[in-house]
Amino acid sequence: MHFGLRFLLIKSPLLRPIRPNVTSLSVRSAATVAGLSAMATGTARVAVAQMTSVNDIAANLDTCSRLVKDAASAGAKMVFFPEAFSYVAAKDGDSLKIAEPLEGPVMKQYCSLARESCIWLSLGGFQEKGPDDEHLCNTHVIIDDNGEIKSTYRKIHLFDVDVPGNMVYKESNFTTAGKNVVAVDSPVGRLGLTVCYDLRFPELYQQLRFQHEAQVLLVPSAFTKVTGEAHWELLLRARAIETQCYVIASAQAGKHNDKRESYGDSLIIDPWGAIVARLPDRLSTGIAVADIDFSLLDSVRTKMPIAEVNCIFYARIISIRSTDNHFGTLEWKKSILEWPWASTYCGKSR
Repeated sequence: MHFGLRFLLIKSPLLRPIRPNVTSLSVRSAATVAGLSAMATGTARVAVAQMTSVNDIAANLDTCSRLVKDAASAGAKMVFFPEAFSYVAAKDGDSLKIAEPLEGPVMKQYCSLARESCIWLSLGGFQEKGPDDEHLCNTHVIIDDNGEIKSTYRKIHLFDVDVPGNMVYKESNFTTAGKNVVAVDSPVGRLGLTVCYDLRFPELYQQLRFQHEAQVLLVPSAFTKVTGEAHWELLLRARAIETQCYVIASAQAGKHNDKRESYGDSLIIDPWGAIVARLPDRLSTGIAVADIDFSLLDSVRTKMPIAEVNCIFYARIISIRSTDNHFGTLEWKKSILEWPWASTYCGKSR
């Protein structure tokens, strides 16, 4: 019996089938798929932003507005902002004080910005009011060019870390973790939504690619200087290569206040792991622009068909018999065969 394999799977909850919410359904109607094909063919220009947010909501909105104007002038269809784009607290507890529902005045201003600029926005890491007065949600919001919220993702992996030589972070003290894996269609491809520390958990990105059909993975972040220097580019390129997706990683940069400093280095990476856009200065405020090339995406996936091997791997897993109701053979088999690519690569296993 393969006890070692079973143990690893049970310890990795994101490898278990997760039922997506409405915005992340993988099995879509023919009309939706046709619409996506019409929206995302050839190339699509995108802009990744870099900024140094402070504890001033109005000042941060001004910065974002200027960067949106620059992105629109460059022909971008969508601009991607980092975690905590609208506010970085100077003192403990301040983020809870300014947290708002998505229908609140701050998000309404960003919806107006998208509508007036005729551009889609990725706002990664908004302080959304949480389930109680002691907690908020770290929420990634996608807004379309009509100013409507298309999708939201609440950060699953919270940053509870003792950074070597730096300081201790305990995001879970004031943040409620999300539960849903989220992907959404857009004019620049099918987007897989994540936030910052999620980057260290590859199972999430595997699900976004293989179960939710993501083409572009989003990693809005505020990496610390210490962890950024050690791992930022390395992890981003790894996620791009192992999923064969574009990765757009918008970053906070520089000193926000006396206590907090972010690494910066906003990047766009192609499915082969090559960096295709980056700001010339790792700490500057600005945008970098690149084209999402769907023919390159298809070519990489066709020439190195890892989806096929991935399906074979899971097909072997479901052959393991178990009496555990939470790891039942039939449950796994049914879930795997419902994945969008299963009919292509696993048809014989039906």
